[in-house]
Amino acid sequence: MSDTQVELQDLFALALQKRPTDSHLSLDDFFRSLRAHFIFDNLAIYKPEADNQNLEVYYALAAGRGRSKEADVSWGEDVACQVTGTCSILVEHCETSAPPYERTKRPCRLGLPLVLNDGIGALIFVRFGGPPYTREDFLYALLACYQVAYVIEHQALGEARKQLKLAAQRAQLQDDFIATISHELNTPLGFIKGYATSLLRPDANWDEATRREFLTIIDEESDHLLRLIERLLDSARLQNKILPMNFQPVRLDSLLRDIVQRYQAHYPQLQVNLETHPTSPIQADSTRLTQVFSNLFDNALKYAPGSPIHIVLRQERERQSVTFSDQGPGMKPQDLPFLFERFYRTDGPRSTRGTGLGLFICKQIIEAHHGEISVHTAPGKGTSFTIVLPVKQPLQEK
Repeated sequence: MSDTQVELQDLFALALQKRPTDSHLSLDDFFRSLRAHFIFDNLAIYKPEADNQNLEVYYALAAGRGRSKEADVSWGEDVACQVTGTCSILVEHCETSAPPYERTKRPCRLGLPLVLNDGIGALIFVRFGGPPYTREDFLYALLACYQVAYVIEHQALGEARKQLKLAAQRAQLQDDFIATISHELNTPLGFIKGYATSLLRPDANWDEATRREFLTIIDEESDHLLRLIERLLDSARLQNKILPMNFQPVRLDSLLRDIVQRYQAHYPQLQVNLETHPTSPIQADSTRLTQVFSNLFDNALKYAPGSPIHIVLRQERERQSVTFSDQGPGMKPQDLPFLFERFYRTDGPRSTRGTGLGLFICKQIIEAHHGEISVHTAPGKGTSFTIVLPVKQPLQEK
């Protein structure tokens, strides 16, 4: 191994050590260090596009003469096309027709093929006004080309691993969902079947109070089963963008008061502090927004039982925000990236029932309103959801 090759590899290893997770920053460091040994004014890295028919710029750097005219100077796209077409090194010497003082109009370009897993790219070096490339320059450029191919493939491999990990996580979520939904469906069906069979037994003579108790359980479990099926259908429609929205003028303060009163009627011990500031009506689907806020209440009751709930409604210009906070145990940081994904469930009490669809549906409904939903949480510090909605919906195309 030559001294030049060792020196270049040391430069590259140092660049990767300084910028281990960002390939473009690693290349910045590497090429700026390389200029101490191999002079160039511009360089560009071209990669094949997905169709392998065209080239795209993966990276470009203006480091010398012509930096103030980056938009005007040559980046060597024509040379890159010739290099990839012939898969060979190409040298284009300086033009002599341009005046000597107009260096940017006298490019001297060196193009090298960049062999990648997904096709042939090109590394182009540009010098304005010379000097001509020497044998040592060729060696530096060739070794730089190998190192560039390495960093691009390294980044592609990292991205492939990331996508594979996400695919595995989503597959696991779907497996967990199948197990969960099977349990969720079987539970009400088991109650309905068991109590209905008991009422139909010819050898039992149930008194009126017992019959009424059994029928009440059947009725409640039927409602639970119906809600579960509706949630599954809503989830599928929202994912496919086919759930219709009926936008009408809605006062969020009135809608929130109604929901709070309903939950306090069902849960007399529930403490809710509703803080509303002056707001104007917004264009929204009141049924779907009720579904969103009801889900937040249900989540708080499940995962932060006994905690007071604080709701704040504000308006800033043409947007209104609702902050829904509890003082429960909060969530783990690793849950946050997946919280609004379909089928995802956080760890909670063993008795907690759920399908992992609630927050997914909330996010889809809010986004259908051209709004945003976010969460702030930390273990032991409660959870706070913030929903931001526009006062007016954008005009829909006919």
